[in-house]
Amino acid sequence: MVTKSFQTLMMGFSAIALAGTAAIAATPATAGTLADPVVTGSDYLTYGSDGTNTFVVPNTPANVQSALTGDSSNPTGNVELFASSEQPGANFNQVTSLSGTLGGKGITLSNLTLSDWLSPVGSSTFGQVWFNSALDNNGLGGLSNDIKGFAFNVFKNYGGFQRFSDPNISYVNQDSSGLVRIGLAGHFNATSLITKSIDGFLGDSSVPSSAKLLANNLKSQLSGRTIQASEVVKVAYNGGPSQLLYSFNGTQSGLVERGDQLSHTGNYEVTFQGEVPPQDVPEPSLLLGLVGLGGAFLLKRQGGQGAA
Repeated sequence: MVTKSFQTLMMGFSAIALAGTAAIAATPATAGTLADPVVTGSDYLTYGSDGTNTFVVPNTPANVQSALTGDSSNPTGNVELFASSEQPGANFNQVTSLSGTLGGKGITLSNLTLSDWLSPVGSSTFGQVWFNSALDNNGLGGLSNDIKGFAFNVFKNYGGFQRFSDPNISYVNQDSSGLVRIGLAGHFNATSLITKSIDGFLGDSSVPSSAKLLANNLKSQLSGRTIQASEVVKVAYNGGPSQLLYSFNGTQSGLVERGDQLSHTGNYEVTFQGEVPPQDVPEPSLLLGLVGLGGAFLLKRQGGQGAA
């Protein structure tokens, strides 16, 4: 009787143990965040958040880690690389980078330099491809080629590249499929970042009046609409080649920078497929616990039969 009960009992616990093992093995790894973040270079700002505003905090490792804890539904602070990009005389060849690991794989995020914007993409340059994509994705693809060319030259020559070269990294996460998600804090409406170049062009005394008339007309067309465009981030992952990532689709972040009341209102998420992170493995203690529980139940059962 005891032998049969024991066999039945252990078969039951074996089934439970196998089911538990299978369930654990099938459970995907939870989403991971950037581990051990380190900033290389001194030209960066760290922004904290109180859930309503972002604001500059000291560039300490703890503050950098805290700034990167959000996700697309709840972006928090951010780390701005190449923070001086828009200042006169800024070195447009310097690189500030944020590095760490995701699922054990190395990842480095950096600002753009002038050479990145001028790098060839087919018969064009990255700068031209990005600018034309910005127009197309914001309903301005119907402009004539002459107007597009004029707008691009104004953008390029009057600080446009610099304004989109200082990415504000708000999070770096990875899900169980290996997909890497990077949050870029920016302007939900980036129109003013585009028209600033036109303002610089209009303020240039060497520009002929006919060209200024064309620029004024262009500014009128742009000012009445919402233009979405993130800054661009350069990403190197797991020893592979660098890629330039950006987005023209922002969501409301629920935040605004306390000082200018304009920045960080939008969250732009860029993604790429990374390596699948290691999966969770069964805990030996779970199996031992189940066996121990079966033994305890058996002893109790035997004791009860002896008393009878």
